[in-house]
Amino acid sequence: MSTRVATLVALVAVACARAQANAAEPLTLDEAFTRVELHHPALAAFRPARASLDAETERAAQPPVLAIEAGVENALGSGDAEALDGAELTLGLASVIERAGKREARIAIVERRRDALATAQDAKRLDLLAEVARRYLDIAAAQAEEQIADSDVDQRERALVAANRRAQAGASPASAALAAQANVARAELERERARHAQASAAARLAVLWGGPVDAPMRVATTAPALPDVPAFAELDVLLDATPELRRYANEERLREARVQLARSEATSDIEWRVGVRRLQASADWGLVGSVSIPFGTRARASAGIRSAEAERDVVALDRAAGMLDLRATLLEAHARLEARVLEATRLRDDVIPRFVSAESAAERAYRAGALSQLEWAQLQADTIAMRRLQLAATVDAQRALIEIQRLTGHAFGAAVMPARSGHP
Repeated sequence: MSTRVATLVALVAVACARAQANAAEPLTLDEAFTRVELHHPALAAFRPARASLDAETERAAQPPVLAIEAGVENALGSGDAEALDGAELTLGLASVIERAGKREARIAIVERRRDALATAQDAKRLDLLAEVARRYLDIAAAQAEEQIADSDVDQRERALVAANRRAQAGASPASAALAAQANVARAELERERARHAQASAAARLAVLWGGPVDAPMRVATTAPALPDVPAFAELDVLLDATPELRRYANEERLREARVQLARSEATSDIEWRVGVRRLQASADWGLVGSVSIPFGTRARASAGIRSAEAERDVVALDRAAGMLDLRATLLEAHARLEARVLEATRLRDDVIPRFVSAESAAERAYRAGALSQLEWAQLQADTIAMRRLQLAATVDAQRALIEIQRLTGHAFGAAVMPARSGHP
């Protein structure tokens, strides 16, 4: 092998090793948030929408057009008006004077639509980041489930070794060793199931930013953390600032702007014309002008004003109903968070330590010949079941906290991992 080829092989090996190291680095929740914010098309779609509103603002701010008019009179007739002998040419300018703030009302409508777009973007961002946190939590839960399954396999393998020894010594029947082998196989199956769940959850998370669904992924947490429980009153005061209620406020301001535009239609615009006319008979020029003010515009605009005011009032009622729904959802999520945190805490601090102690005592008794293999296996199963129950309660508490953060737009306690400011 030549020196150049050897160098190339070494560089490729280093690059592969570095790529594998990067792939093995655990993914943090902040990194997952950033990837979704940068690459999800639902958020990118707001950029052209803002550009469209910029163009509409520019159009709404334009003044009425200035028209150039040209007219010919007394032409192509008979007698003195035959051909162009008596033709009179008029050149002029015409436009409209807008009154009652019509231009400002049009601009205000576009600005309210811009506010509504920003609120919709915030709401969509919160929904997406909450979904990222849920799928990230699924991976963390699968990793924790794998750790529990590893512990179960270790316990079952210890029991198998002890059962084989007792069977060889004639102290227990062969069926006890066969049952221990079956328990090991079942524990290994649970571990494979947890690994499969982790791969599936990783694929579901990677889809959110268009990443490869078959790439291995681990998250930067050993197990979901048990969150703190904020007071409901502390959460309730934050609802007014949520994107969901801000949407109603923006819609109400938009409808108010449309009311103002409808009211401005009750005031007539003034049409004006001014120009010069050439008098063919005397070859002289004269100034001409006119002003036009329509009548009856107030009566014609009254129906539009009533319609706009009714639509504005509907939004206020919708906001009140939406507030009730949000508070009910928040109250339900808070109650679920309290209950699941209490359950997980009791399991962690009281129930599981007792089962661990009982399982250790059962192992000692079995090795001393004072306990059957079935009784020890049952305590092993109960210990693992309690650990899985504690994990399920913790994960459900985290899901309730994520929902609370989505509703309020604020981070409280630990959501899978500490979230950076502004993220749910």
